[in-house]
Amino acid sequence: MSKPAPAIARPTVDPEVMLSIAPETLNDSCVYVHCYFQNQWSDALVRIWKTTFLVDHSTGAKAGLLHVENISIAPLWTAIPDNHVHSFLLIFAGLPKSCTLFDLIEEIPQPGGFHVQDIPRNQQDVYHIDL
Repeated sequence: MSKPAPAIARPTVDPEVMLSIAPETLNDSCVYVHCYFQNQWSDALVRIWKTTFLVDHSTGAKAGLLHVENISIAPLWTAIPDNHVHSFLLIFAGLPKSCTLFDLIEEIPQPGGFHVQDIPRNQQDVYHIDL
């Protein structure tokens, strides 16, 4: 004879706990920013710092950088061929549901950080920006 499978109980969450959580923290989506860097110089180098954020205009909330594709993270550099458009992808944590306008800000301890202002929010949370 085989033993019956153990019963699996579904966990419950106290309603008071659910009410105490700010709704914007329940947002589990990501924001995808496709970037295009036009190299007008010779021997250009680009990189992105982990201190790059999307900043909501209305609340000041910052969505942190989660992942990058096709660009180096500081202190490393990516070389860009002369007169070439280099594309890369930045993936950020989700913005608050109330966000309608945000900035992309690379907070770095030197000049030359990426800064794109007044990006209007869309339903897909997928953006294409020229740097």
